Amino acid sequence: MLYTIPDYYHMFTCTADQCEDTCCAGWQIVVDKRSLHRYKKVKGNYRRKLFRSIDWRKETFRQSEEKRCAFLNKDNLCDMYCNLGKDSLCKTCRLYPRHVEEFEGVREITLSVSCPEVARILLSKEEPVTFLNFEKDGEEEYDDYDPFLYSKLVEGREIMVKILQNREISLELRAGLVLGIAHDMQVRIKKGDIFSCDEVFVKYQTESAREFVRMKMEEGSNHREQRYTWAKNMFEHLYSLELLREEWLIQLKETEHALYTAGSLRYEALHQEFRNWMEENMPQWKIQREQLLVYFIFTYFCGAVYDGQAYNKVQMSVTSVFLIREILLSRWIKNEKQLDFEDVVNVVYRYSREIEHSDQNLQSLHFGFLREIFLVFRLWQATATPQVFVLRSIQRWKWRTIM
Repeated sequence: MLYTIPDYYHMFTCTADQCEDTCCAGWQIVVDKRSLHRYKKVKGNYRRKLFRSIDWRKETFRQSEEKRCAFLNKDNLCDMYCNLGKDSLCKTCRLYPRHVEEFEGVREITLSVSCPEVARILLSKEEPVTFLNFEKDGEEEYDDYDPFLYSKLVEGREIMVKILQNREISLELRAGLVLGIAHDMQVRIKKGDIFSCDEVFVKYQTESAREFVRMKMEEGSNHREQRYTWAKNMFEHLYSLELLREEWLIQLKETEHALYTAGSLRYEALHQEFRNWMEENMPQWKIQREQLLVYFIFTYFCGAVYDGQAYNKVQMSVTSVFLIREILLSRWIKNEKQLDFEDVVNVVYRYSREIEHSDQNLQSLHFGFLREIFLVFRLWQATATPQVFVLRSIQRWKWRTIM
């Protein structure tokens, strides 16, 4: 079995009761059958507490009215861990914040930015992320698995990451190229012509491809109302998602009030002012956006081997970074136009907790608001001429004219 991890994987250590939040509240913890079987054999004084704290029918740990795990004590420590030791933890608790994606002969383990400490590690990292491979015993087979599609997805992802980490060109242009790769791959996946993806990989690494994307960005330079409408629609879709924590709803309402109640002119002015402030006071934000894009795409893109939705996964990645930026802008306004590194960490991990830890929400992001017709390459850096693309124009790209 081939294992893949990010180069910062071993930097993580749980901060336990020193964490500003807790991973033992806000979502229901599913218990694996092996752990349930082990719990039934527990003897001694702790047995009664253990049995009362498990919903054996739903195979979950019970929660308080505040959605705190029944084992989470007043000191924000796991009571089961304290009484029975670390080996007593179920698979969910033992693995978090590790996120595992499994493919035939491959297991990819990333660290979820829903954990504040992981978000802090990733957002502090200035150099481009690399991914490390190693072999371990073990092999699994998967039904209805297309190894040829998987190989092309892996190759495509490698090229996307390479493009995203090329800091000699703007992040907006990098995002445009990555969206283009995913779109053209999607066309070939639907046609069952996955081997022609090699042509896509070659095309999008050329200078002519860069110039073509730049040209399209310039053509879409006067669409303030479209940009505002797209952003407002994307943000409002968050209200339709499964709510895991009540404070998230408060965050959404604050952001909506700050950004979308005064119209497109005010929205554009706020983005311009925010962009200028960030460039002067938090220039690392450019690198942080790159790291987040790489994180989302690396984590989810190859999952298209199971559902065929390569393009949606890249759209979800790009849109997630945009939405994080919208919420951060709202936080900046609330803080009297000030931000620090911990504000960025807070916004990132809270977004991730609501989105990445609900299968329903991830599915909604893939197939819900991503049906909107607009693609945005400069939504992260608002200027006086924000850039918006109509999807149909992307679908009419005539690559033979630029090759």
